[in-house]
Amino acid sequence: MTHHPPRFTFDNSYARELDGFYVPWEGDKVPEPRIVLLNSDLARELQLDPEALDTDQGAAVLSGAVAPEGADTLAQAYAGHQFGGFSPQLGDGRAILLGEVIDREGKRRDIHLKGSGRTPFSRGGDGKAVLGPVLREFLIGEAMHHLGIPTTRALSATTTGETIYREGPKPGAVLARVAASHLRVGTFQYFAARGEQARVKQLADYAIARHDPDLAGRDDRYLHFLRAVLRRQAHLVAQWLHVGFVHGVMNTDNMTISGETIDYGPCAFIDAYDPRAVFSSIDHGGRYAYGNQPNIAQWNLARLAETLLPLLHADPDEAVRIATEEIQTFPEIYAEAWLAGARAKLGLCRVEQQDSGFINALYAAMEGQNVDFTRFFRRLPQAAEGDEAPLTDLFDDAAAIRAWLPHWRDRLASEGRDPDAIKAEMNAVNPVYIPRNHLVEAALKAAESDADMGPITRLLEVLRAPFTPRAGLEAYEGPAPGDFGPYRTFCGT
Repeated sequence: MTHHPPRFTFDNSYARELDGFYVPWEGDKVPEPRIVLLNSDLARELQLDPEALDTDQGAAVLSGAVAPEGADTLAQAYAGHQFGGFSPQLGDGRAILLGEVIDREGKRRDIHLKGSGRTPFSRGGDGKAVLGPVLREFLIGEAMHHLGIPTTRALSATTTGETIYREGPKPGAVLARVAASHLRVGTFQYFAARGEQARVKQLADYAIARHDPDLAGRDDRYLHFLRAVLRRQAHLVAQWLHVGFVHGVMNTDNMTISGETIDYGPCAFIDAYDPRAVFSSIDHGGRYAYGNQPNIAQWNLARLAETLLPLLHADPDEAVRIATEEIQTFPEIYAEAWLAGARAKLGLCRVEQQDSGFINALYAAMEGQNVDFTRFFRRLPQAAEGDEAPLTDLFDDAAAIRAWLPHWRDRLASEGRDPDAIKAEMNAVNPVYIPRNHLVEAALKAAESDADMGPITRLLEVLRAPFTPRAGLEAYEGPAPGDFGPYRTFCGT
């Protein structure tokens, strides 16, 4: 095994250009850092040597105990609306930004450590994370990436040799998370809430240079920046809904400017289709329910627009008018993105005026029927050929779906395309395998309670090719058994 320390070619623009937006900070020294999962493919993408990372020196770096050469370790400042209530100071309470690297495609990527100890933003917490939630974030991030959904990803999960108390003793762990950036709606809110408009402008110009460089220098860049963030988020949430993903905690500090999914805390995937599905133990009112996620995205974007008002126009009333007009475009942009994805799931190519009503009729037929969402779309191609039973067997009462299917077949026929091509296109966007909640829980329990990484390693392998059915993996295809009970998730990391 390689023994030279891992080398990072850092180019730390956040530390260099945004003085006053963070606190320089180092991770805690920990007794026995050990890498239990390493994302070698991602390491190579970041132009890092996986063999050098998978050493004692690499574990020390990825736990936060040792800062590698060139790092500017820091805790970022941000605020946020949490379940609708504003907290003017949140920040990296148990995380540090290790630095930024340029990946092999020339893209700038953050390397961020979660669970690395207390910071000045900790608000009384211990700054630590435990193994189960760290592995959840690793697993779900990889699943989302391979489903083709923009997401932060995990480079590693590293145990620390500490015992951390979370409803009993748990193994301590640190997640090394990779993101296009960690700029959030809440980052803008932090400075806007303090009336520091010069810093909001500085942050906006930094975000534009990093994520929308074609806008740099334009007089109307802040409006177009808002528009770009809005479009990215509309497309992201549409993709979430098409795979049955429930984020669970869509606070403004968990919404990125880049359009990547971030913070896999109380997240889950629906088995049965239900727009009201909620899994988070603290979401008592259903604010972040599966079907409410587009509304929350628009609400969060309105909070971003508020921070940008002085940059949109010198006249406050005109600035409000411009921002309001922009935010009001969200439902149409979202609907367009959602409809495009829904057509792909249904094998439809042509855009027709009645598509919205036609597709919503399908979802109405599914609602309240305990229909497994993922299996429904994988079985749909068979129904195109007239074999409806595998599909209708998923329903408690199949009358409504039986009435819908002939209209769908007529629509397919009217497009005049090759049936085999249609089936292949549908199977390329409708996954066989998702992170089924019962399998995720079993894998996390095996790792955390029994130090058995076998189940999570196997699950990761399955989820890295979600659209390709493979013999022997039938146990990964189906919903939870009846005795699994109602599923609840917790914030964890």
